Amino acid sequence: MIKINLLPHREAKRKQRKNAYFAMLLLSAIIGLIVVLLVGAFFANGISNQNERNRFITAENTRLDGEIKEVATLKQEIEALKARQQAVEDLQSDRNQPVYLMDELVKQVPEGVYLNSLKQEGQRVALNGYAQSNERVSELLRNLGNNSAWLERPDLIEIRSANIGGTGRDSKRVFAFTVNVGIKRPSDKDAKDAAGVPATGAPAAGAPKTAAAAATATGVAAPATAAPKATLKDAK
Repeated sequence: MIKINLLPHREAKRKQRKNAYFAMLLLSAIIGLIVVLLVGAFFANGISNQNERNRFITAENTRLDGEIKEVATLKQEIEALKARQQAVEDLQSDRNQPVYLMDELVKQVPEGVYLNSLKQEGQRVALNGYAQSNERVSELLRNLGNNSAWLERPDLIEIRSANIGGTGRDSKRVFAFTVNVGIKRPSDKDAKDAAGVPATGAPAAGAPKTAAAAATATGVAAPATAAPKATLKDAK
């Protein structure tokens, strides 16, 4: 028996396909939204972690900047302490310089040379005096430059002919000179070993401490007391 379907099956199929299309479209939209949300959450989590890292780095940089400033301050304090220590050491060594200077001048001034005055400025000492001849001045320079453990780098500033002891036949022709010499600044132990002078600053035998100390402290020229061999009178 032949069956004939008289229902609008085409419209039904078309409607069914349309409903399936909209269902697939809705499902695709839902899946796309879920994917977008997941990707957005992933990137938001990454951005949040990176921001946290950036905040941590910023905080550490701030902390390190503070430590660097503290280190710089400590370095400045250390340099200041070193400068103070060096100043104290220099003062400690300079305390004995007048004694060493006078003791060394007594040893190094040759016969026929008379020291009239001396003046210390810093680590340089200006010596003024008279000599019987140019050879005596040369010998003084050699002694100060080569034979002295305390004096160094002597420079002859001036030498000229002069007359002393009055006028006429009573006057004596001598050579007035000015010598600039440096004085060393060793430690107290080196000073004791090199010159045999006690490191406590006690004056050596025959060294006039008062005049030399006054010359060093005030910068005013003080007469240098030399041994009998250093005078013109005994050298004649």
